[in-house]
Amino acid sequence: MVSKDENDVLTSAGPGTLMGTLFRRYWIPIMCADELAAPDCPPVRVTVLCEQLVAFRDTAGRIGLIDEFCAHRGVSLWFGRNEESGLRCAYHGWKYDVTGQCVELPSVPGLCKEVKLKSYPCIELGDVIWTYMGPAEHCPPAPAFEWASVPHEHRYVSRRLQQCNYLQAMEGGIDSVHLSFLHRGDLKSDPLHAGSKGSKFAANTDGMFEVVETAGGMIIGVRRSADAGRLYWRITQWIMPFFTMIPPYGDNALNGHAWVPVDDETCMSWCMTHHPTRPLSDDELHTMRTGGGIHVNLIEDTVRPVVNRDNDYMMDREAQKAGKTYSGVKGIAMQDAAIQESQGAIQDRTREFLVPTDKAIVLARRRLLGAANRVAEGTAPDGLDAEDQRVRSASLVLPEDVYFYDAAKEALMLKEGIEHVSV
Repeated sequence: MVSKDENDVLTSAGPGTLMGTLFRRYWIPIMCADELAAPDCPPVRVTVLCEQLVAFRDTAGRIGLIDEFCAHRGVSLWFGRNEESGLRCAYHGWKYDVTGQCVELPSVPGLCKEVKLKSYPCIELGDVIWTYMGPAEHCPPAPAFEWASVPHEHRYVSRRLQQCNYLQAMEGGIDSVHLSFLHRGDLKSDPLHAGSKGSKFAANTDGMFEVVETAGGMIIGVRRSADAGRLYWRITQWIMPFFTMIPPYGDNALNGHAWVPVDDETCMSWCMTHHPTRPLSDDELHTMRTGGGIHVNLIEDTVRPVVNRDNDYMMDREAQKAGKTYSGVKGIAMQDAAIQESQGAIQDRTREFLVPTDKAIVLARRRLLGAANRVAEGTAPDGLDAEDQRVRSASLVLPEDVYFYDAAKEALMLKEGIEHVSV
């Protein structure tokens, strides 16, 4: 359990907050690259870490992320004209380049140099546009996650809006015990999960946690009974500040998430699927594009799921009663979202009754609070080095007397051209 003050710190991501300052020291995924498909395409609104911004790709293909509102009279630049290497306000024609500098001010040309909007640098990596929102002198190297560096054909990335604070969504991502209950039906039916020994073992409800802290985050091992004298281990990676890597099943691809605060009451759930050694198959891609695995169907031209709070997540009590779904909600991702959104926009953690299987969640909270305080004191945050990010999740079966971390060290290291370890 955390105090109200600690919960307030953990769940506040705006400018000047402790956690917001920490998050701004990392490269943050903000949109899929194809949302800015071509030079001079329409601008896109972006809200991240409680800041309202607008993104655009200029005539030369450079990406700009600037304050959404024109310096003149506060008009949204989403209405602007993206042309001739800048975004021009539709109200009075003030024009801004990708750095936020006003380059044309038709009514008073001499004032151009004095007008500059807030802007943030962007990079394009792994079919994703990332931004860095912290002090320029502390800008870290580009992200080194495996999913972002494999060939395009090996990867599928999607994002969806989730109507709750990032923390409870992320905590769901590091809580591997819940899959034995919440996702029980999908372990048998989802094409990207069913059919492996791992999906059979994962249904066992005797999960026990082991956690190993690392320089960049945590390695979370959950063991369940398997064959006689052996244990099934699902090993999750949590990488600072909000990245998770999900253990795989059989030859299915690896999965991961990034839980990025939009504001204090909503987050963007990034869903990344990749295979280290082969292209994703047509069947896998079809499953993901139609809402299978960790991905969802979206309302057209939005990032909001078709299954959502306003339609009670299309709750199907008959399917729940029949055991097709444990919760009555269809789809792994929306089962998670429905449960996490039910905790409220910001969960009141002072009312929790925690148990030993919540150890990873407790440690993640402590790690975030400690990192935020150290950054405020001038120390660099954890998880910025390439070796912190070039890691994998894994699943394996081990004898009962073998410690999972000793046996899995090699499996948890990224080795280019070598398949992941899974059951």
